[in-house]
Amino acid sequence: MALGKGTPRLCQLTTPFEGDGNRGWEKEHPRPQLRRESRLSLCGHWQLSVLRDDGETPVGPVQVPFPPESRLSGVQRTLAPGERWRYCRAFSLPDGFDRGRVLLHFGAVDQIARVWVNGQPAGGHTGGYLPFTLDITPLLVPGENKLTVEVTDELDTELPYGKQRRDRGGMWYTPVSGIWQPVWLERVPEGYIRSLRLTPALDSITIETEGGRPDKTAVIATPHGELRRSWRGDRVTIPIDPPRLWSPEDPYLYEFTLTDGAESLRSSFALRTVTLETVAGQSYICLNGAPYFFHGLLDQGYWSDGIYLPASPEGYSWDVGAAKELGFNLLRKHIKLEPERFYYDCDRLGMIVFQDMVNSGPYHYLVDTALPTVAPFARRSISHAASPRRRAQFEGDCRAAVSHLYNHPCVCGYTIFNEGWGQYDADRIYRELKELDPGRVWDATSGWFAGRESDVYSEHCYFRKFVPAVRPHRPLVLSEFGGYSCKVEGHAFNLDKTYGYKAFADADALTRGLERLYREEVLPAIGQGL
Repeated sequence: MALGKGTPRLCQLTTPFEGDGNRGWEKEHPRPQLRRESRLSLCGHWQLSVLRDDGETPVGPVQVPFPPESRLSGVQRTLAPGERWRYCRAFSLPDGFDRGRVLLHFGAVDQIARVWVNGQPAGGHTGGYLPFTLDITPLLVPGENKLTVEVTDELDTELPYGKQRRDRGGMWYTPVSGIWQPVWLERVPEGYIRSLRLTPALDSITIETEGGRPDKTAVIATPHGELRRSWRGDRVTIPIDPPRLWSPEDPYLYEFTLTDGAESLRSSFALRTVTLETVAGQSYICLNGAPYFFHGLLDQGYWSDGIYLPASPEGYSWDVGAAKELGFNLLRKHIKLEPERFYYDCDRLGMIVFQDMVNSGPYHYLVDTALPTVAPFARRSISHAASPRRRAQFEGDCRAAVSHLYNHPCVCGYTIFNEGWGQYDADRIYRELKELDPGRVWDATSGWFAGRESDVYSEHCYFRKFVPAVRPHRPLVLSEFGGYSCKVEGHAFNLDKTYGYKAFADADALTRGLERLYREEVLPAIGQGL
């Protein structure tokens, strides 16, 4: 196709994981923290069509779990306003799979999903970033069953949308819609264990369950042999002696099996704490009771081939491993929730995660970004208008995210609002979420527009020299800085345009720039609570 004036040249990029195709997502258990053996993957070929008010148009096969906008989906098509997706596929249950209950799991569907099994309504979900589960037992028939999913995604800013925009470019990304995380079936007994909550200390683990039979047994693999503990009820605290603490330097996971007489499931936990402590008159974020220098990257979680996820789950372990090799111990997961495999890889490889909540509400470039970036006086607290619908969705999703990620030791902190995007009632929401999960650090307002309450002072610094203010009663987090860009041949999607806050011609120049930034601005601030 001929390029118009000003149209950038774009090139297709591949990754080493594309050779696995969809098989990696079919083989990988989508929920590492609560694994049962009775699982049937529904990743792979589905039939996709577009729904409009005037009818339905077949599109053809789509590879789930890749969003239809991605190249790996085999579709590479964006929804137009007024259009909806319809996914269809058939499945048959393996022998014995229909004993007990059959649960249908979706990792994430963006933004509004409605589900039918054999033409009967099974339920739905609104949001786009969190998993949901439907009990489809009464809707199943012997032999072949038909599953239909209809998806509406108007990029409604009343709902979480992250950094998606139809007119992508600059800091905005190609939008995604529809199914973009694994789909699978699970057989469970009547009265199954519905949830597992693991709360670590430095010398013990507290296990809480919902559902299941009263008598439970945990068998924990430790470096010193097998530890077995039985109890009756929904909660127990098990001492671990001697303990082996989790850190990026030693990311030790205790694998265990939990049984209740009717079923058996596998999981893992780690022993670690994240606290705020005062040392020599300065407040620091402490890992396992000691001040720790959290050194990280802003990880936006976009891929050249799958957009919202890599071609294979191995892409996550490669990505995390590469960040560790570069000397980083933290990823700030920016305005996006990932499939659970990402967090499990961070658990086992030793990568701390500071997790952003996914923003909703309109974005105002002048008010939210431009003025606060150049004028510190414009960084006073802000509260945008938020409808009851947006408030309910955002706050409900925040609580659900905390519950969803609670068992992952890698998750050590949360960001509620970023640079004022959709920000409202920051102090109240901070108090409520901090009470819900006091064992993590909470950054109420990353960048600017700070209210009265937060665990940290959080600053963004791009266009001026970073000079930290002395604030001994709170730790200081430089949650965004640098933004240095160096285009590498063969690894650039856009050949003509470069996004970043300072560009370098080659790798040597980039290295010198980063070294200067760290030596002159970052490292001297550690003694002031950074």
